[in-house]
Amino acid sequence: MAEDLQPMNITDYTPTDAAAPTGVVVIERSSTPLEVGPKMNQTAADVVRFLMQQGEMVTATQSLTDDMIELFAAEIGAEIRLVDPGEEQENELLKLLEANFEEDELEEDYPVRPPVITVMGHVDHGKTKLLDQIRSANVAEGEAGGITQHIGAYQVEKDGRLLTFIDTPGHAAFTAMRARGADATDIVILVVAADDGVMPQTLEAINHSRAAEVPIVVAVNKIDRNNADPNRAMQQLAEHELVPEQWGGDTIMVEISALQNLGIDDLLEQLAVVAELEDLRADTEGRARGVVLESNLDIGRGPVATLLVQHGTLKRGDPVVAGASWGRVRALLDDRGNQILEAQPSKPVQVLGLSDVANAGDAFVVAPNEKVAAKVAQTREHSQRVASLGRDAAATAGGARLEDIFSQIQAGQTATLNLIVKADVNGSLEAVVDSLQRLGREDVKLAFVHRGVGGVTANDIQLAAASNATIIGFNVRPDRKARELAELEKVEIRTYEIIYNLIEDVENAMVGMLAPEFEEVVTGDAEVREIFRIPRVGAVAGCYVLNGAINRGSKVRFLRDGTVIWRGTVSSLKRFKEDVREVQSGYECGIGLSDFQDLKQGDIIETFEEREVARV
Repeated sequence: MAEDLQPMNITDYTPTDAAAPTGVVVIERSSTPLEVGPKMNQTAADVVRFLMQQGEMVTATQSLTDDMIELFAAEIGAEIRLVDPGEEQENELLKLLEANFEEDELEEDYPVRPPVITVMGHVDHGKTKLLDQIRSANVAEGEAGGITQHIGAYQVEKDGRLLTFIDTPGHAAFTAMRARGADATDIVILVVAADDGVMPQTLEAINHSRAAEVPIVVAVNKIDRNNADPNRAMQQLAEHELVPEQWGGDTIMVEISALQNLGIDDLLEQLAVVAELEDLRADTEGRARGVVLESNLDIGRGPVATLLVQHGTLKRGDPVVAGASWGRVRALLDDRGNQILEAQPSKPVQVLGLSDVANAGDAFVVAPNEKVAAKVAQTREHSQRVASLGRDAAATAGGARLEDIFSQIQAGQTATLNLIVKADVNGSLEAVVDSLQRLGREDVKLAFVHRGVGGVTANDIQLAAASNATIIGFNVRPDRKARELAELEKVEIRTYEIIYNLIEDVENAMVGMLAPEFEEVVTGDAEVREIFRIPRVGAVAGCYVLNGAINRGSKVRFLRDGTVIWRGTVSSLKRFKEDVREVQSGYECGIGLSDFQDLKQGDIIETFEEREVARV
């Protein structure tokens, strides 16, 4: 009996006496011996014994590396192909999706479609103001700091012809979003300020446009300024192989002033000429395909995705799969928020009904039915989850918070900054994470414990406390419960609405320079419980003060599901019919807000003040 209990001599390992499988064996990465063995006509024990012989101590249920799987395959003489988890199933399912897309017809037989025009250029060169003039709507004032931070898609009519415009952010942090805009576009308007000339993001926009192989029309903006020099801007562009037509080149350049509404009609006419020369056509029949431009989580409506239809017609009720999300289209909204029944090629629409927030840049397609859509999405979701397992896990061990980085750097230690990043929409989240990743240094490593869309929640606080992480919020805020838990758990939450400030704070901390002059202190929050419409005054929020005190004239953040949707001041404050200067917690009051009327029950009015903090 004692001899039976002796450990196995691993040097005696020989493969099971079975022929190696014929043909190429497809094996998913991270498979276990229990999964690998049978595919190669071996047992799990054979795989474990062989790897032990090679000095790899594994169990039958442990995930194997690519090298381990390839080593075992070579040992038994099997030919294998490693694929990402779910890749084979997805390929099979996608064949079903593509089965009904016929390519028999020639493109010239399809109807003419509107051109998709992307507006690009350096930050603050006037891209959004140009679109304001084109669509006669004030978009610029709604952006924090006057900087566009989401992709916006709009469709306008000019002389009986539809034109689709995509506005892309100009800040370097949004390079990925701008690249997606170029991939989905037919014509690029490159906006260059006549007083500023060619700048770094101007060159990036040129490179993205060339990579997408689309024509460029240059709008030389701000010609109304005293220091404007359009010829200097054109000369700089010519040095980058964009030679103006008036100089014998082939690049259309139009001098405009978006502020003064000068040259806009000429620009639109030139765009129409370019579109006609491009002869843009698309099939309007069959199931729709296209790209996700943006996505976010909206209270009451759930996941909202901005889609650009590129082929076919998207209809209300269609089963759609977009990346790892899927669902039946519950509602279609145009760029003005109007409900529509269908969207043809080049039409940007907001879609309600998806199961989750889709990734900006994902392709979307209408599936034959909901079952196929669900299977494709679930396969992709599984693939993404498995691929992300262990990501940043080693880095997060022993990481530091933002406030601790300075002391660790001063002590000559290599610090790891653990971050939880939350943002209002997917595109912003991607841009923030991408920007922060570029800040990594030899003495400071960045590890992303979690990243997600939506307000800062109690779950985020608990995760931050467990992983010693700092929470970075972009255009989102913690609710009262999360804020109280953060104070209890000593979790640091930093919220931003301008990406410059976010990057600068983290960068300063990483070089040991973080010393804020001011900090925002929440002085009170109140819940909107009723809305009163008063003639000549507008909407007044009937509120219950939950915490702290509300003061007339205080700075305000208006929160809906943890997301900042407006900033301003308390313009009026009443108890019953009397004007008051302050209302304490536990009391009801009427709050009037400066220039804001979109009130809903359950919204939170958060007042705050900036207090000076002594530099350390």
